Amino acid sequence: MKKAIGWIVLILVIFYIGTNPGPAADIAEGIGSGVADIFRNIGVFFSELAD
Repeated sequence: MKKAIGWIVLILVIFYIGTNPGPAADIAEGIGSGVADIFRNIGVFFSELAD
């Protein structure tokens, strides 16, 4: 059952990207920016810790 739900979600995501590429790109950019901020903040933390 979990496997079927996973496939359905994947198909819906691909369908959304195919039918709405602009908003999908904005979402992906936002996620990427958030991940980059997390790693940048971790770097700042360890840099301040070393000082």
